[in-house]
Amino acid sequence: MFERFYKNRYGYSRWDGTQRIEGLDADDILKALSDDYLENGNLQQALKRLMQDGVRGEDGQRAMGLREMMERMRKSRNEQLNRYNMASGVMDDLREKLEEIKKLEREGIQERLDNQGQPDQQEGQPGDQSQDGPQGSQAQSGSQSQEGQEAQQGQSGQGGEGDGLSPEQKQRMLEMIAKRKQDYLDKLPGDIPGQIKSLSEYDFMDDEARDKFNELLQGLQQQMMQQFFQGMQQSLQNMSPEDIANLREMIRDLNKMLRERQEGNEPDFDAFMQKHGQYFPGVNSLDDLIEQMRQQQAAMQGIMDNLSPEQRDELQELMEQLMGDDRIRVDMMELAQNLEAVAPMEETRTRFPFRGNESMPLNEAMRMMGRLQQIEGLEDQFQEARRLDNIEAIDSQKVKELLGDDEYQSVEQLKELMKVLEEAGYIQKKGNRWELTARGIRKIGQKALQDIFNKMKRDGFGRHVSPFRGIGGERTDESKPYQFGDPFMLDLERTLMNAIHRRGTGTPVKLDKEDFEVYRTEFTTQSSTVLMIDMSLSMVYNGCQQAAKKVAVALESLIRSQYPRDNLYIVGFSFLAREYRPDELIEISQMDNDRGTNMAHGLMLARQLLARHRGVNKQIIMITDGGPTVWYEDNNWHFNYPSPYAEQQTLLEAQRCTRDGITINTFMLYDDEWMVAFVNQMAEVNHGRTFYADKDNLGEYLLVDYLNNKRKFVS
Repeated sequence: MFERFYKNRYGYSRWDGTQRIEGLDADDILKALSDDYLENGNLQQALKRLMQDGVRGEDGQRAMGLREMMERMRKSRNEQLNRYNMASGVMDDLREKLEEIKKLEREGIQERLDNQGQPDQQEGQPGDQSQDGPQGSQAQSGSQSQEGQEAQQGQSGQGGEGDGLSPEQKQRMLEMIAKRKQDYLDKLPGDIPGQIKSLSEYDFMDDEARDKFNELLQGLQQQMMQQFFQGMQQSLQNMSPEDIANLREMIRDLNKMLRERQEGNEPDFDAFMQKHGQYFPGVNSLDDLIEQMRQQQAAMQGIMDNLSPEQRDELQELMEQLMGDDRIRVDMMELAQNLEAVAPMEETRTRFPFRGNESMPLNEAMRMMGRLQQIEGLEDQFQEARRLDNIEAIDSQKVKELLGDDEYQSVEQLKELMKVLEEAGYIQKKGNRWELTARGIRKIGQKALQDIFNKMKRDGFGRHVSPFRGIGGERTDESKPYQFGDPFMLDLERTLMNAIHRRGTGTPVKLDKEDFEVYRTEFTTQSSTVLMIDMSLSMVYNGCQQAAKKVAVALESLIRSQYPRDNLYIVGFSFLAREYRPDELIEISQMDNDRGTNMAHGLMLARQLLARHRGVNKQIIMITDGGPTVWYEDNNWHFNYPSPYAEQQTLLEAQRCTRDGITINTFMLYDDEWMVAFVNQMAEVNHGRTFYADKDNLGEYLLVDYLNNKRKFVS
């Protein structure tokens, strides 16, 4: 029995960043598209533009539109393009690192010369460096090894004992070795592959220079292998013979699997992953594996495509040189061919217009190039979604990876947009089209009404009160002594207090007829209204059509919700006039507008509609921006501007409305002299009123006037 007291209880906790805020609701979405739909009457187009522009709820929740997300993608891409120089940045970074290594080596050589003969220099002998130098140092020439041994002897500092050399001889030997090493460094080739090859055969004297060169060499080898195998965490240089044998076997098995795919067979992918899965983290199928390798290779190819031909040849030579193992090099060339056969690279080859000056390492360049290519692919998905109205074409996870959580949430909300509206009962699917339900139409009407009332002050409109009493109306909060004939809506509290004041406290309370008080009541008269909307082409040209339609929708919503006993008809008039049902009203668009302003036909149709009702409160509300231009003659309607015949027939219809007790209130959206003169003349014939308004305050004027003319009889 207490369920209703507890079913809506809420719990609160401190925000820690992990909680999820619910997205936009159906009301937010419908409000966002209502103005567009009112203007064009096309739900499909309104929904499409909503996805373009996004949605913002009243509580601040927001879903970005496709247009804003695409702008963010382009901004992110341009920031990278304006910062870096891919054309020479990668090669410049390698040159800078090689120059730093050579500088450190020269400084180390000079330091050895300066420290020669000091007794505490017993550590860091150059002969020891050959034991753990870079790959290829063991294959260095005999003269280089001899230099290391001589340099070691020259710095032993033993005063000639044991080696038969005097300190002067050792100094001369060290100077000779240092000169040969300086000459070797000075004569290094100008190209990067040549320098790396020569330094691989060089016996470094400086520890830091040797370590930095080893680090550079290992990093380049690892990056070269990662263009295919994302799981490569070490370079070939640091691999044991067993590791290299496993790598060769993996590449051969991978080539075999790709050849089987080319032949139309289905390779045993699970067996391959059980054996070599460490090279391909996060891969669940052969297609995933191919896509991962394709993206990695595409990043490297993107770097190549953005280099000059000379730089491209230089980097290609360097990559082949770093491969080291001839059998692996051949297998990798075959792998590249097989991958191209199953996943052509032509579709992903892109040359980006880099405009910056900053250089970057090869691994950073590959990551950035891969990101740029993925952003370009994601932008294609957005374009497809906009072109085909297919939001499902966008990969939400890619949006999250490349743009962020806010954009990801917005895409997910846009994907749920139709579902949310349908579950709320606002739209329904008919064939291949979405249509508003009756509930959705009512909601848009309420939104139009709210927009108009939000512009008014709270006391911006009142209701005329009449001294006449009514019966069967709505109860007010005031009470009065009961009189014969009053509705017996008893104010029990006031009645009992009157009896207590008269006779004092005690029970039972005895009531007399003078003690009774009843609530006052009010009764609102029933009225019948025809809203005539000018639907000539000038209403479109002057930008007044949407305002007039919005007022019509708001007035229909107001009457349906607050004055259900009133009657409202909508008549649109251009070359001819016709009645619009409430369910048709919301779908009126600019396509319904036509040339001409046939006021005479509109007034005649309105008068016929009002003749169905016997009530004394009948009115026509006409919204227009021009005078009558269509008249009836010889069994046909004719158009001309200006036309005295059209004016005469319109005034004749106004006179007939006056005879039938119908008031014509005109809302003018344009005030040229001819129109003002005609409207004043019609007001004299009908005794109605004329309002001069613009499209921005039309709704306020019209609805306030309607409410002010709701007569109330208060008892």
